[in-house]
Amino acid sequence: MIRLKNEKQIAGIRESCKALRAMFDDMVPLVKPGVQTIELDKWVRDWIGKIGGKPAFFGYGPRGSPFPGAICISINDEVIHGIPSKRRIAVGDLVSLDCGIDLGGFISDKSVTVEVGKVSADAHALNQATRECLYRGIRAAKCGDRLLQIARAIHGYALSCGYGVVKQFCGHGVGLAVHEDPQVPNYPHGPNPKMTGGMVLAIEPMVNMGTGDVDVLDDNWTVVTADGRLSCHWEHTIAIFPDHTEILTE
Repeated sequence: MIRLKNEKQIAGIRESCKALRAMFDDMVPLVKPGVQTIELDKWVRDWIGKIGGKPAFFGYGPRGSPFPGAICISINDEVIHGIPSKRRIAVGDLVSLDCGIDLGGFISDKSVTVEVGKVSADAHALNQATRECLYRGIRAAKCGDRLLQIARAIHGYALSCGYGVVKQFCGHGVGLAVHEDPQVPNYPHGPNPKMTGGMVLAIEPMVNMGTGDVDVLDDNWTVVTADGRLSCHWEHTIAIFPDHTEILTE
């Protein structure tokens, strides 16, 4: 778990997150009908390379099955960890983009779900609700309060909208590694430590149109909804300070 202890660390994580935010600003307009997801992956590699960084997700994971892309691109019923491929994006798709940058040893993490062209009313409502879950979770992240307040905020709003919350995967600490303690669940479960000044967290609600249950495909990475219905994923990296909480990737 990273706890920002000095100005050098604070500057490093802010710089990585600022770069990731800029990359997303440039990338989201490229998510158009007919584009292959592998083309977006190549674009991400080039963009990160030009600033002297490294894709934080590439090669991450267990020995023998490292993640093969620079970015996770998950479409419609794919929840997270979609592998870039020759698949073409289509009108009406919900496309979740999840990426991190390693810049000078500091890791940033961010995800958005893009609506491609005109999507169904149900798809738009799910996407808006998932984004709202993210910001409700962020507002609940305060120094001195308990971690599971984030989960209660996310879970409560998703349930009030009639959606399922993914339980098998969650947010996490981030900063010096892709995944660090503590885990940040999207439903009230598990350890409930106090949030302290200097914590850097990736808050990332994954919300499904139907059941919150998921399956993992044979590629050992792509997570899909168990009932084949839509899913959305939003994420920010935040830093908790004694007197305020800062969204670093916004």
